[in-house]
Amino acid sequence: MGGQAPLPGLSERQQLQKRCFDITFASIGLVALVWLILLAYLVASLDTRSHGLFAQQRVGRGGRLFTLYKIKTMRPRAHIHTTVTAANDPRITRIGRLLRRTKIDELPQLWNVLIGDMSFVGPRPDVPGFADRLGGEALAILSVRPGITGPATLRFRGEEELLAKQPDPDTYNRTEVYPEKVRLNLEYLRHWGLMQDVRLIWDTLVG
Repeated sequence: MGGQAPLPGLSERQQLQKRCFDITFASIGLVALVWLILLAYLVASLDTRSHGLFAQQRVGRGGRLFTLYKIKTMRPRAHIHTTVTAANDPRITRIGRLLRRTKIDELPQLWNVLIGDMSFVGPRPDVPGFADRLGGEALAILSVRPGITGPATLRFRGEEELLAKQPDPDTYNRTEVYPEKVRLNLEYLRHWGLMQDVRLIWDTLVG
């Protein structure tokens, strides 16, 4: 009688390799880029007329909630409540579009990486309501720290533009985009290697 196939995932040794890499380069990145993070924070504070740091609860490793940090790029609109962001979203400010396009808004996540909430590479951390729906083999996605970048992030680099073309971005994201992200993340776990992470980071930087 055959047993159930094990879930894809990283061994303890692989997790240690990944964590050592994250701590080393997150430390270097924070020291080198703290001036840019502070400058972006000040600009965003003036641009959004509010606190320039965006903090949101996301689902991390093991399903544990953590606070993700980004530079704020949006102003609230009373009639818009979705967590899905399309390219034509009126909440995004002009400077916010620049920060998002250059990925400067993501730099505070180096702190998330350093303290162990995130990794440089991995599945993007979802808001509650998405990761909660994972089941079966897909639960393996919660066995690793979520990442700043990853194969699904690169595959959907133009996600905001893609969603902007859809008549119902929320539904399209749930039925088409999210399932494909799950598939890509599982493939990433099945074939993980440290050099694969390095290549994904490089593709993110030069893409």
